[in-house]
Amino acid sequence: MTNIESKVTLHKPVAEVYHFLADLNNHQQLMPDNVYNWSSTVDAAQFSIQNMAKLALKVESRIEDKEIHIIPAETPPFAVELNWVLEDKGSSTAVTLHIAADLNMMMKMMVSGPLQKLADHQISRLKEVLV
Repeated sequence: MTNIESKVTLHKPVAEVYHFLADLNNHQQLMPDNVYNWSSTVDAAQFSIQNMAKLALKVESRIEDKEIHIIPAETPPFAVELNWVLEDKGSSTAVTLHIAADLNMMMKMMVSGPLQKLADHQISRLKEVLV
């Protein structure tokens, strides 16, 4: 299993960050420019990544003000899970995006870099959106 993570501390209450991330409609704002054909509900999202793949994701579980666990809604090109973890720091919130992907050695060489860029981009955009 390949594990990728990116972190940020936001000067926002944990409830505000949680409510934003718990709604997959908001995740379009966190995606890079090469994501298109986005459609979503509170619990699911479908989109295409330019020159790569079409993905469908859904929320598997939510723990209020702590965690949002997202998994594939359809069979993906490789097994992947996204886990947003929130830690209440009083007047701020520590946010970590964990991506776990089941990649063989060849896929790991091709995909781990783009997955890290995706995680970093989503964390960076989260910081911009929730200013």
